[in-house]
Amino acid sequence: GGLLWKSKDLKKWNGPYNYIKIDTTSWMGSTPMIWAPELHKYNNKYYCITTFTNTKTIIETNPARYDVPRRSVHILVANKPEGPYQPINSNNYLPEEWATLDGTLWVENDKPYLVFSHDWMQLVDGAIKYVQLTQDLSEIDGDIHSLFNASEALWSRDMQAIGELTYGKALTGHVSDGPFVFRTHTGKLGMLWSSWGEQRYAQGVAYSESGSINGPWKQIDTPINRYNSGHAMIFRTLNGEPMMIMHRQSLDLESPGPRYPKLFKIDLSGNELLLKE
Repeated sequence: GGLLWKSKDLKKWNGPYNYIKIDTTSWMGSTPMIWAPELHKYNNKYYCITTFTNTKTIIETNPARYDVPRRSVHILVANKPEGPYQPINSNNYLPEEWATLDGTLWVENDKPYLVFSHDWMQLVDGAIKYVQLTQDLSEIDGDIHSLFNASEALWSRDMQAIGELTYGKALTGHVSDGPFVFRTHTGKLGMLWSSWGEQRYAQGVAYSESGSINGPWKQIDTPINRYNSGHAMIFRTLNGEPMMIMHRQSLDLESPGPRYPKLFKIDLSGNELLLKE
C-alpha cells in the first residue's frame, strides 16, 4: 500500500510512514493500489519506481480471464530518501493499453533504463521488457524491447496446472514478476525475477550472455529460493555488506497469512549470486 519503515540495524524497525504523494487528478485516480515500490539514488536525487492500479478504469475485457484494470509503472522523485515522493510529471511511461508492473532502474554506460514486467494476466505468458529513459528519468527515450518470457525458465509453472487461483479463477499462464538487475564482482550481469514454481512463489535468476541489458538472457534451471518467497532486491547495509531482501508467505494454502520481509546475506564475488545465511 505504499508505506515505509526505517532501520539502522535491520533488526529493529520504526514505522510505518506515509512517503508517497499521488496526483489524484491523473490516470491513477483518487485511491490507487500501490505495489512493489523500489527506492533508488540516482544523480543526487531519490526515485521511487512503483506500480499504480486504478481499479475503476478497465483497459481490456476478457470473459475467459478477467477484466484488466489500468495498471502501470510510474516514477516519483524526492530530495530525501524518506520522501515525500511525488510523480515527476503526469506523462505515461508505458502504453496505457498495457498492464505493466514491478519496474526497476538499471544504469548501463551512463544510460538509464526502465526494466519492467508486462502482466501475465494480460499476455498469458508474462514478459520482462525494458526501455531507455531520458537522463532525468522524466520520460522514455526509444523503443520498448522484450527480454524474455516467463515460460523460458524450466522451473516456472503454469498457474492453472499447479492449481493456483487468481481472483477466484484458474487462469492458465506463467507469471513474470519483480525484475531487478545487478552485477557480480566479476562483471557478470544478472537479473532477479519471480514466478510460481513447485512450492508456490519462487525466486529465480537469469544472466546476460552478452554482459549487456540487451541479452540474450539465459535462465538458471532451478530457483535460488523456492519456498513461497520472491520478488527480491539487492542492497548494501550501512557497513557495505551486500544483502538481498524478498517477501515471504507461509506455504499453508488455507491460511498463508501476510507477506513478511526476509533478509539474506549473499555472495557476489564470483560469476553467480550465491545465497548465504
